[in-house]
Amino acid sequence: MPPFDEQAIRDTLRGVKYPGFSRDIVSFGLVKDVRIAGVDVAIQLVLTTAEPAIARQIRDEAQAAIARLHGVGRIDVKVDVQAPAQAAGLSSAKKLEGVEHVIAVASGKGGVGKSTIAANLAVALGATGARTGLCDCDLYGPSIALMFGTNERPLADDEDRILPIEREGLKLMSMGFLLDDGSPAVLRGPMVTRYTQQFLRQVAWAPLDYLFLDLPPGTGDIQLTIVQTVALTGAVIVTTPQEVALIDARKAVAMFHKTNVPVLGLVENMSYFVSPDDRRHYDIFGSGGGEREAARLRVPLLGKVPIDIALRESGDVGRPLAASDPNGPIGVVFKQMADRIRQGVEAH
Repeated sequence: MPPFDEQAIRDTLRGVKYPGFSRDIVSFGLVKDVRIAGVDVAIQLVLTTAEPAIARQIRDEAQAAIARLHGVGRIDVKVDVQAPAQAAGLSSAKKLEGVEHVIAVASGKGGVGKSTIAANLAVALGATGARTGLCDCDLYGPSIALMFGTNERPLADDEDRILPIEREGLKLMSMGFLLDDGSPAVLRGPMVTRYTQQFLRQVAWAPLDYLFLDLPPGTGDIQLTIVQTVALTGAVIVTTPQEVALIDARKAVAMFHKTNVPVLGLVENMSYFVSPDDRRHYDIFGSGGGEREAARLRVPLLGKVPIDIALRESGDVGRPLAASDPNGPIGVVFKQMADRIRQGVEAH
């Protein structure tokens, strides 16, 4: 008799989490069969995913977990990967006419500087010669109008399409262009859906190579409306190094995996602070969190953006730092991240 049984193997596999979730592969029902022949073990896993990396990660972690059992011999872990059925309600998601790539910039929680990252990434990518736009999809807390220093009202063309505002070589749309200063956006569910769809499909975006979507934090109605309305090329997740932000970043990654949207990578914002007096680095929110999380999720870490006074001031005065100081230390970071995003898009 081997020194283990099927229950011991299943208990061991409970230590293998599904990437992006806190639940394990046993509770998800992915372990379909366990066979023991002497001291040899054969496992059959069945999962539905469009991401081959997820299947590889689960297989490798399952094999490593079983190998830690005392007395185990040969291990055979087979993974049956089934193509996901199109998620309910996503059949209406179509490519935006005249827009080559649509990239969502998202975060699991607020306060991580997502809009600052989205604005500067769009500027940096536009500076490469790519025709680029930025849509502020945070209807309740729009900030793109302030960050680009304009409250200009958009006009309509002869086809009753909204003409985006143009700044720094970008095409822009935001609820901030439609509200008076200080006026709140008082919207309920159906109106949120309507405005989000209008910003995507009734704005004259074309022709664009890239359209960035600055999403609100979380995984709510606006995010679902977006994945139902437009086919996304990929998503960029913004986080800070601290665990409380990384936990929510995982939720954002899981949401995009569920809707079959590739995650192009993570951006670690507020990564560190450089003292202007002695040039020492201070890890105010911890260190290495973005790198560890990117490795765990098997996505690239696109870059680290420090806490920087000039970066904060640039948003307040209405000119992103990637435009006002493109060759400075922070501007170069955004250039590098823009290049990695383009490479990621081409790879997908």
